[in-house]
Amino acid sequence: MFIMDCGMFTSKSILLFISLVFWAAGAVLTYVGAILLSTFKNYSHFFEDRYTVLPSLVIIAIAFVMFVIGLIGCCAALKESRFALGLFMIILLIIFAAEVSAFVLGFIYRKQVHEGVNKSMADVFAKYNGKNTESRAVDLLQKEMKCCGIKNYTYWETTEWFNKGNKTFPLSCCKLQFSNCTGSPKYPELLDQEGCEMKLETGLESILSCAMLVILGFAIVQLFGMMSICVIGCRRKQTGYQPLPSGMYA
Repeated sequence: MFIMDCGMFTSKSILLFISLVFWAAGAVLTYVGAILLSTFKNYSHFFEDRYTVLPSLVIIAIAFVMFVIGLIGCCAALKESRFALGLFMIILLIIFAAEVSAFVLGFIYRKQVHEGVNKSMADVFAKYNGKNTESRAVDLLQKEMKCCGIKNYTYWETTEWFNKGNKTFPLSCCKLQFSNCTGSPKYPELLDQEGCEMKLETGLESILSCAMLVILGFAIVQLFGMMSICVIGCRRKQTGYQPLPSGMYA
């Protein structure tokens, strides 16, 4: 009896711990998904495929469900209800399938991020005139990413903005610590010289990789949760078939 009680206590403790992990992972995924969604929104001009935001939306949806599941898991562990345990198991399976989908989407869109950026960035940069919407998007990208041009800062020397203007680069190419920078190619040390294409791709891919690792880690934790549910269910079933001592009532 002691061993059985110890097994039940351990399984319930695991479920409670996993419920807490659900909440923690949900908070992390919400943060990661929000950053990813904000990044796609801020740099939407550079993504031809609008469905590149899909992974971030899936991540946020999974995070919301994780919070709910954590609450159900706590109730199932504390009350030991077969209905609650069964519901918890079904939800875990559904979430597990969603996590696998998000994981696969992450791999797919990591490749599409490179193709989409490479295809559309040149068009956006070519429309730069310092005033239009594309110009604001380019300036925002160069300031926040601390980059200049597509491949590197010399890209601007081939643009209409440079050749038909005063032979200067956009001021958004200037390093923040140099207030005297005018965008002149004569003083490249005052400019951010790295290209924006690689920096944008690397930033987005790192966020996606982080999200994928969180999803993978939590999927492993879920397996332990489903095993614990099976243990509690089997213990209850075995207990139900044991004869009761005399003088005891169900």
